[in-house]
Amino acid sequence: MFLGARGGACREQAKKAEACRGLAGPVRSSFRGRKEPLECQDMVVQNALYTGDLEQVQRHFSERAEVNLTILAKSHDDLRWTSHKWGLWSLTYKEELTTPLHITASRGFVDCLRHLLLRGADVDLAPGGQTALHVACTAAQADCARLLLSFGADPEAVSEDGWKPLHLCQSPESLQCARLLLCHGATVNSPTEEEEDTPLHRAARLGLVEHVRLLLSYGASLEARNGEGQSPLNAACAQSHPAQAMEDYFKVCQQLVAAGAQVNSTDHDRQRPLHQACKNANPRVVELLLAHGANVNIMSYSGNMAMHNILQAAAYKTDHQPEQAVRDLLNHGAVRIWPGALLKVLRHCCASPRTIEALLNSYEHVRVTEEWADAVPAELVQMHPRFFQSLFALGQRPRSLKHLARCALRSCLEGNILRALPELGLPPPLQQFLLLRFEDVLY
Repeated sequence: MFLGARGGACREQAKKAEACRGLAGPVRSSFRGRKEPLECQDMVVQNALYTGDLEQVQRHFSERAEVNLTILAKSHDDLRWTSHKWGLWSLTYKEELTTPLHITASRGFVDCLRHLLLRGADVDLAPGGQTALHVACTAAQADCARLLLSFGADPEAVSEDGWKPLHLCQSPESLQCARLLLCHGATVNSPTEEEEDTPLHRAARLGLVEHVRLLLSYGASLEARNGEGQSPLNAACAQSHPAQAMEDYFKVCQQLVAAGAQVNSTDHDRQRPLHQACKNANPRVVELLLAHGANVNIMSYSGNMAMHNILQAAAYKTDHQPEQAVRDLLNHGAVRIWPGALLKVLRHCCASPRTIEALLNSYEHVRVTEEWADAVPAELVQMHPRFFQSLFALGQRPRSLKHLARCALRSCLEGNILRALPELGLPPPLQQFLLLRFEDVLY
């Protein structure tokens, strides 16, 4: 059933050789304990492994030579062009090399995996570029990872792509795998070869709250920089995420900041966490960074300040409630938009009326013309009639005395309103009005 990598038949299995055929060339492996593996394309053997049929696995894999065979698998999610004789090219499925150990470890078949290991399977064999421990961690199979480590699997093995098993703990379910790796000596600050991401970069970018907590408890570096110059806090803030993941990213950033991460750290493009959090419209992260001293008006290399980024994102991230970030920036002294550009902002941000409300309530007077009514689609006016009617009416009447008093007081405080507010002795409703409370109407 099994043939050698260079075509030599195993004497013990000669009668079954016609069931499999050898693959051209030796299998690559840069890991310790390298052996020339056997190679197999027998679907009966593969089915036993992929279904976790212990009885069949015990039947087919009884000797060391058999348990270390290499299996050719096709990745049906990855098509590629391949060349053939006469210079023709065709689109085929990518072929991958794997082993019985990899298959069983990635699918959580612990009993099959144990049988293979007891029969002498090479625990660090990596014909496809990854060890079985890599694939177990990728699949979050903690029991398999524990078994592999108990048989001496190297927690520091580097894949063909330059990743260690700890870098591949990339799902909430892989937390126990990460814990096992660290307990067995995995390096907490080891970077990937190309991206130079540490495990903390990976966990922060993916919004893995418990992974971040675990890595910090093992001394993960808060200021390690990857190939883009990002710290883990930069990486977390720079990652785009849906509205339902905002709380996880907030908790990740909260942990990093509480541990001492620099809130004004910059990447190679001089992007700071606040720039990136605004670009991704996460208002709770914006509030967190501002409360810990993030510079509200500093520019990136592109010339954008945080306010520019949140206004650019507001139109297509309305479910993130970008208006809250706009309000927080204004209350922390963000430079206001040039009044002549407000019509352009209205055209872009009219899908988020509260964003427009916060901006306009930071000015004493705004020159509203007929162009403003033309800038808002009719369907949006129908969805928010009270707000837009009050907006368009500003072209015929002045702002209310209460609003003018608010603007006068905010102007006197010059960006120090949050520090001064507790000393003013104002009742809570008036404090909230001063801080640009949303009312869905303009007075």
